[in-house]
Formats: sequence, structure tokens, C-alpha cells
Amino acid sequence: MSVPETISTALVLTALPLEYAAVRVHVPERRDRPHPDGTWVEQGRLPGTDWDVALAELGVGAERAAALATQLINWLHPKAVFFVGVAGSLKDDIGIGDVVVGTKVYEIHGGKQSADDGFLVRPTALPASHALEQAARSAVRDMPDVRAHFMPIASGDVVLADAESEIARHIRRNYNDAGAIEMEGSGAAQAAHLSGHVDALVIRGISDRADADKHKADASGSQKVAAEQAAAVTMAVLRKHRPRKGSSDAEEGPHRRGDDGASYGGDHIDLRGGTFYGPVTGKTIEQR
Repeated sequence: MSVPETISTALVLTALPLEYAAVRVHVPERRDRPHPDGTWVEQGRLPGTDWDVALAELGVGAERAAALATQLINWLHPKAVFFVGVAGSLKDDIGIGDVVVGTKVYEIHGGKQSADDGFLVRPTALPASHALEQAARSAVRDMPDVRAHFMPIASGDVVLADAESEIARHIRRNYNDAGAIEMEGSGAAQAAHLSGHVDALVIRGISDRADADKHKADASGSQKVAAEQAAAVTMAVLRKHRPRKGSSDAEEGPHRRGDDGASYGGDHIDLRGGTFYGPVTGKTIEQR
């Protein structure tokens, strides 16, 4: 009797259609799966791996990302969650087309407004998964066409198109080690953190310099290039990363594929193809 292979789910989240398209091309065979509350994912095998990749386009904004990421994590029980897409650079040496892998994600709007002292920042930083970050560092060493930076990412509900604005000064003053700014990463990272067991990583391709020339960069096609670079790094990470043993997968239980190619789930013993003598203690599950 052969031992069925274990299939793990990776949830890859995006905000924009072009970000979704950049990831989607890496998963050639997909099936649609609608969540009961209406959120759609496409799910399929990443070729040459034991990863089943679930793709979702959530729309813009950290709050929306947090709510929908929580919904999908509770439904699919992935072993890894990525937010993938484009971002603006906050550093002179991080250029358009580079990739920033978030070692942590800052929520940039937290604080207290004081009559005497003005706005007092209360920083919140969500660390990246050590395992996924290490897989990313290993993966990009073999990607000569990718210039990657491992740095914190600033996340907030703002499109930064003015490097001299008050919000830009706020970020430089309080989050000066951040290499990029985007909108949804903190929401997804928070959802993964609160789930208690999911590895998470934010990967962003640089499409502009978060300044007054943002519209020119976008018009040049930089968003497509940046999204493709971020998607390529994400897939390379999945090819390197091995899920932690003992963590559960989707609601169907750990996915296993038998000789017939079917997927089986739940806490059960698969005895097909073998002979077993003696009592068995277990439970009956509904096959879906």
C-alpha cells in the first residue's frame, strides 16, 4: 500500500487585478471555489510542488484585507499566507522593479492625539514568519534578475504620491527603516497573526517612488513589471519552503492524494489497498 502524498494550502492574496494576474500565470490549472459568504478564490497545484495555491483578489485597503483574509484563513486553513503586489519605494537605493520582502509590517496610523504634545505615535509592528523569510532569502540567491531587499514595510490606508507631505514626514520620522509603503499588508498580517498558527509574509514589487512622479511611473507600465517580480519571488519561496509538521490544513483536514488521484481529508486511516487485522478505533466523517 502506497503512502498518499500530503498537500498543503498556500493562500496568496492581492488587491489589484494586475497583481492577481501576475500570480495567476504561475498556477496553470485552477478550479473556482466560492466561499459561502461570496468571496471567490481560484485554487490549483503549483507545478512540481506539494502546494495547492489559493488565489484571491480582495480589493484595496487594510481593513478590507484583514476581514477577508480572516474569512479565508478560517475556511481554507492554509499553512502559509502571502500578500503580494506593488508598493512605493521609501529609500533612494530601492528602485522601480526591485522587490521588498517585509521583515515586519508597520501599521502607520496608530497613536494618540494630545493637546499638549500633538500626535504621539504608538507603533505596531507585525513580524514576518521566520521560516518564510529564510525561504525567501534562499530563493532570491538563485534569481539574478531580481534585486531584493529585506526590510520593514509601512502599511496604511493612504496612496503616497508626495514625498514632502506631512504623512511622508511622519513615516520618515517614526518608521525610518521602512523600505516601502503599501496599503493592505498590515491587515493580512494581523489576520494571520490572530489565527495563531499561520506563517505569513508580505512581498511587494516597487512600482514608483511614492512621490509626485508616481502617475508617470504607473503610466510607463511599472506596476505590471513590479507585480510580476513580486509574484515570481512568491512562487520561488513556495518552492523552497516546507510547512511545519503537525499543523493542520484546510477544514477537510490534511489533504492527501491516493493512487487514484483523489483528495481525502479528515482524521481517518486510509486502508484501501491494504489488509488490516484487529480492532480500529476512530470516527466517521462525511466525504465531500
